[in-house]
Amino acid sequence: MPLRVLVPSAALAEAVGGPGVEAVVWHIDDGGLPAPEADVLITERPRRHEHRPRIAQIAGLRHVHLLSLGYEWVLEHLPAGVTVSNSRGAVEDATAEHGLALILASLRALPTAVGQQRRGEWAPLWTTSLHGSTVVVLGHGGVGREVVSRLEPFRPAAIIPVASRARTTGAGLRVHAVDELPAVLPRADVVVVTLPHTPATERLVDEKFLAALPDGALLVNIGRGAVVDTDALLAELAAGRLRAALDVTDPEPLPAGHPLWGAPGCLVTPHMAGNTDEFLRLATGIAVEQVRGLAGGRDPIHRVV
Repeated sequence: MPLRVLVPSAALAEAVGGPGVEAVVWHIDDGGLPAPEADVLITERPRRHEHRPRIAQIAGLRHVHLLSLGYEWVLEHLPAGVTVSNSRGAVEDATAEHGLALILASLRALPTAVGQQRRGEWAPLWTTSLHGSTVVVLGHGGVGREVVSRLEPFRPAAIIPVASRARTTGAGLRVHAVDELPAVLPRADVVVVTLPHTPATERLVDEKFLAALPDGALLVNIGRGAVVDTDALLAELAAGRLRAALDVTDPEPLPAGHPLWGAPGCLVTPHMAGNTDEFLRLATGIAVEQVRGLAGGRDPIHRVV
């Protein structure tokens, strides 16, 4: 019997198909279409929360391979005995690149300049800069490490990685423990959140966290929306004390009319940090390797559950 694999697009079906593999196009966001029986599901993160339980409806499912790094959304819907893998190595560079774009756009007031351009208004701006800033990177996993590496050429005053425990990297960089945040945050001109959503990280960036930041600090979130207390952030933005650049939000998708859309000093992008052609090429390669291995009876690569 061939390995039956559900994939979200015809292009991916063509890529993973081959001897011993039956690829069937089925997208988790295709509401109304029943989930076909399958051995393997290759899926994107659903755009809508209500589509997540569809994983549990797939009869015969043995493995879920994610075209993403984060996997927390899968866990509560995962049938017993089903394993999970992610696309580690494909998305970190794209996400870090987008994080850097958000930092530079915000610090150099590019949204304001775009508004001036649309109005035909020539009014040179004075801005803050990454050069000379102290940057706290919250999280030192794959994305956090790539953010740090991209910051270095801009010669910030300091780069301060923060993770669950203190350590020193092989390159001699000190990673601070999360319990050191009260001493670190008052120094931060920029905070970059790269954390996944877990019980330990939910609303870690809360009212107390934000209050510890100096006036004018920039919060960038390329991790998960629920790591930040949205109401607490909105209060700081409304007061004009802090700025924000968010690729992820809570709630997500951000509904029309939500206060974050028009909050002063806030730049929002629609969870697009990993959406690049290069990510797609790399993730497709990982998916093909995964399917070939599973069809050959091998254990899944990049297994997280």
